[in-house]
Amino acid sequence: MKKKHPVLRNLLLDAAAAGLALTVFALFHHVLPNRQQSLNLQTVRPATAQTAAMQETETVQETAAEQKADTIQEAAATQDTEETFRPEVRMTASAGTSDTGRGSPPGRSSGRGSGKGSGKGSGGMGGNSKGGSALEESGETPAAETAETVNIPIAEKFADKYTDEVIETENSYSSPDLSITVSEVNDGNVTYYLADIYVRDIMCFQTALASDTYGSGFRDSIAGMAALKGALLAVNGDYYGNTSEGVVIRNGTIYRANATDCDVCVLYCDGTMKVMPGSSFSVEEAVADGAWQAWTFGPALLGSGGEILTNFSSPNRIISANPRTAIGYYEPGHYCLVVVDGRGESAGITLPQLSKLFYGLGCSAAYNLDGGNSSIMVWGNEVINNPSGGGRESSDALLIAEVRSNE
Repeated sequence: MKKKHPVLRNLLLDAAAAGLALTVFALFHHVLPNRQQSLNLQTVRPATAQTAAMQETETVQETAAEQKADTIQEAAATQDTEETFRPEVRMTASAGTSDTGRGSPPGRSSGRGSGKGSGKGSGGMGGNSKGGSALEESGETPAAETAETVNIPIAEKFADKYTDEVIETENSYSSPDLSITVSEVNDGNVTYYLADIYVRDIMCFQTALASDTYGSGFRDSIAGMAALKGALLAVNGDYYGNTSEGVVIRNGTIYRANATDCDVCVLYCDGTMKVMPGSSFSVEEAVADGAWQAWTFGPALLGSGGEILTNFSSPNRIISANPRTAIGYYEPGHYCLVVVDGRGESAGITLPQLSKLFYGLGCSAAYNLDGGNSSIMVWGNEVINNPSGGGRESSDALLIAEVRSNE
């Protein structure tokens, strides 16, 4: 009997070993959750619970392994709609409130239906690699914040908004550190949910990670993350786990600072919020300025001068009518969160319409977060909107929560 050629035998063994190794790599890298460590950069914390001044100094280490996260490609069912949505007349930032449906509690009226609409698959807005920035094209001078606005610590602002004891109603909450009012607004064929928020302590504006862990492959419901952190109000975030680009800063910890051409939104310890092109973001400057939270999704919804934006450097499926989640900024200590229903009885809104909405509310800056089936608002331990496709789990959430006992 002839013996097999030893070279051929060795080649076959090598091929089998290589195939086994690739299978094991794929299992651990693409199937199982990928726990990742934060960058060894400065962890930012407000100095006390009653002041937003940043006083900690830690050494910045600028080296970090870049993550190779999974990219989820999703096709969102979208449609071009007429400009039928009409936001209310613009309010001044100092006014702090709007007549847009305020006083209409986030009721559970029977006429809203399931809201599942025509969403397909997981129904998210896809990755956040939308490219470009309308801020670079606006040519406007950044909106000037007065010395009165900037220099007064947020702990001393809006004293009339807070109460010595906790007071709760169906659509509001107030305490020594927080004031939240939630409204359901029905405007023609569009329904959205507006949370008007005042914080005396910036630590009340928190974020959460699925499984309380940073990394790709971790997902949880917004309600689950809210319950775990004891949040009063929660919305979905930027779904950072869907991409490896951009910046991720959560509760003062810098987890990622990779290059991006998307707009970046940063909330600082002094209560200010800035939206900038990704090309302008510097993690070193963010640390020095006291970045408390930072998101990479976008785009910016108002120009650098606070003006309405009508042109966006995004694909049409992103620009056209969709469910939306976004954050608005009036001045330090005063913010709003908006969730728009879509793909059902509510038609959703386009990015130009969303820009008009925040301009009408009187915001000086606003930023688009993940949308589609991700768009969810939780209030009082309950999902109050009608998420498209029944909603979906996400990698992160924005939370408003107490940071001290008010008993």
